[in-house]
Amino acid sequence: MTENNIDEMVQKILDGDRRMLARAITLVENSRKGHRNIMKQVYPHTGKAMIVGVTGAGGAGKSTLTDILIGKFRKMGKTVGVVLVDPSSPFTGGAMLGDRIRMKKHARDKGVYIRSIASRGAMGGLSRATYDIIRIIEAFGVDIVIVETLGTGQDEIDIIHLVHTCLVVFTPGMGDDIQAMKAGILEIADLIIMNKADLEGAEAFIRHLQSAVTTANIPVGAWTPKVLPSVCVSDKPANIKGHDEIIKGIYEHFDFLNKSKALDKIRFQRLELELGLILKDELQNLIFKGLKGTGLKKKYITSIIGGENDPYSVVREILDNYVLHRKK
Repeated sequence: MTENNIDEMVQKILDGDRRMLARAITLVENSRKGHRNIMKQVYPHTGKAMIVGVTGAGGAGKSTLTDILIGKFRKMGKTVGVVLVDPSSPFTGGAMLGDRIRMKKHARDKGVYIRSIASRGAMGGLSRATYDIIRIIEAFGVDIVIVETLGTGQDEIDIIHLVHTCLVVFTPGMGDDIQAMKAGILEIADLIIMNKADLEGAEAFIRHLQSAVTTANIPVGAWTPKVLPSVCVSDKPANIKGHDEIIKGIYEHFDFLNKSKALDKIRFQRLELELGLILKDELQNLIFKGLKGTGLKKKYITSIIGGENDPYSVVREILDNYVLHRKK
């Protein structure tokens, strides 16, 4: 892709061209030629959207909640971009990109853009491409970006580095899970959503969640997570409830971030992680390019298998040979 083509693509994205938006996301997600230049041009036009994360265990109702939140934001006149991170197959690298089917009622709404992407096995269900895709959708000009991830746990809290406000979704009967994940939940949750609040045991579990928040060691002046009940599915529309309170909680948290200057800290941390991911990818590409055609990669792996070497020593040797000597 030529520079002129990239210039044209980015300008069309800024002008609201959905087809070019989709094309740019595909190029970036697959690290195709020109993706770096796309991001360089897109970057100055980012940072204006409010970014909301939705995470939680499988079956908690994340996608249904996200679907309802899209509708709520649209009724407020807000434009919405949605990034749905789907699980990648460990064998093919593909993903089950089915969430858009469940959200098809928004498909023809020009004020909504929904994109499913593969996690590609990244820790926390988030690949580096997720960061770039959010940036592109921000540049497209939406007011709200919703990021729905695979799940939550001690090793899956990357979403906190991506979003301004994080919703962690639970359902009744997950008491054992919350004990195992309590520390991680309280690290990432700004709003704790007790979904399927019409089921048996919901009230007891809400008290359990509130107790977890009350006994947490939250610093003075920091945001205290809110526990909010929600019913997303019911035979009676009148029983679907709790979502206006969730929208209110999202805006209250965002106002808190602005007034407390915590938003500046979030932006700094997000950029710090983003730089690390980019550096890691570029360094890996540089090293593998240097090893290509030398036979050394196979030699290193064989030596580790044979017990003659170890991964740490190999990496140290590779860094010495292909990176550190460049400073000399």
